[in-house]
Amino acid sequence: MTKNPSRRDVSAAALATIAASVLPAPYVRAAEKKYDPGASDTEIKIGQTVPHSGPGSLYGVLGRVGEAYFQMLNEGGGINGRKITFLTLDDAYSAPKCVEATRRLVEQEEVLALYGSLGTAPQTAVHKYLNAKGVPQLLLNTGASKWNNPKEFKWTMAGLPLYPTEARILAKHVLAVKPNARIGILYQNDDFGRDFLAPFKKVLADAGGTAQVIMEQTYDLTDPTVDSQLINLSKSGADVFYNISTGKASSQSIRKVAELGWKPLQLLSAGSTGKSILSAAGFENAKDIVSISYAKDAGPGRWEKDPGPTAFEELRKKYLPTITPDNTIAYAGYGQAVTMGEILRRCGDELTRANVLKQASNLNGFHSPFFLDGVSYSYTPDDYTPMKTLFTQVFNGKDWDVSDKPVVE
Repeated sequence: MTKNPSRRDVSAAALATIAASVLPAPYVRAAEKKYDPGASDTEIKIGQTVPHSGPGSLYGVLGRVGEAYFQMLNEGGGINGRKITFLTLDDAYSAPKCVEATRRLVEQEEVLALYGSLGTAPQTAVHKYLNAKGVPQLLLNTGASKWNNPKEFKWTMAGLPLYPTEARILAKHVLAVKPNARIGILYQNDDFGRDFLAPFKKVLADAGGTAQVIMEQTYDLTDPTVDSQLINLSKSGADVFYNISTGKASSQSIRKVAELGWKPLQLLSAGSTGKSILSAAGFENAKDIVSISYAKDAGPGRWEKDPGPTAFEELRKKYLPTITPDNTIAYAGYGQAVTMGEILRRCGDELTRANVLKQASNLNGFHSPFFLDGVSYSYTPDDYTPMKTLFTQVFNGKDWDVSDKPVVE
């Protein structure tokens, strides 16, 4: 005999029907898992290209720190229960090698996304390819202005302050302290150098004053030294030296300025202010250099008890003991690895390339452990400027004296 449903049963069934029609899916059933290549129930595969060899090999430590960080996460259970497979390939800061390595990551290894790859020229070589493939190219270790173009190249996002922002702030600083400046410039002969050069000169031109660039010298990454360029600049009569260089060229140029007895006001791009670069130049030779800051230093000093540098030091001691405690390039790599981990954590079980991009482009307000207090990512879906708050700083011979007030562009 069929039992007639009670009024309570009918009411419960009706409520369930209503709930199913109006409540978001998570309240009704577990969200469906979604995967693109590089993701599964057990693994997330991500990649990167950096110069582990060649003239830019100083930056290979970025990859080694990423390997260590994700190993540490995996030992603790991974991200949302999935282990991270991180592949950091050598591109030797060469565009053709970068193309080869990037194609391997996408077509053979089938990574979900790339992050933290380095160099304006190498990354330009794979820019269109990755956007055509719809593969996230995130947190690039380059601040070229071209990366802030979400309408045409939505899959690419810089991870450093944009170079034009830095250049404009440095130019304004020169006008404030040396309105009649005679400026000599050394710049890397590629897109990186030109992205710093043009905005700097435009600020001077727009000011309409007497400050002017009187000599420009270029160098290539393959040049063994920059001594001849520095000799020329020192003889030019310049009283300001704008140093748009990277890696060993930064160390060489700072040291050569001191050897020549030339005493200009020196401006240095933020990517070359790490203690490992300054140590190679000689701290005493770097005294009074002016730069832009947005990040803390690793190693002994004012931030050694800060949570960010402390966490990096614990990672370094356990996994990377051959890296010196004050290697700020390594610390930068740690900050970016933490940020990439956060992006993947926010993806939950929807590990698609589109969702990775969505989470990355909504990081506005996220504070990396590498950043100075008061600095956070400013990404939005319509504006990929990585950060808009910066500080000026002056090297005192031992450490950087960071200004009290931030500069906001």
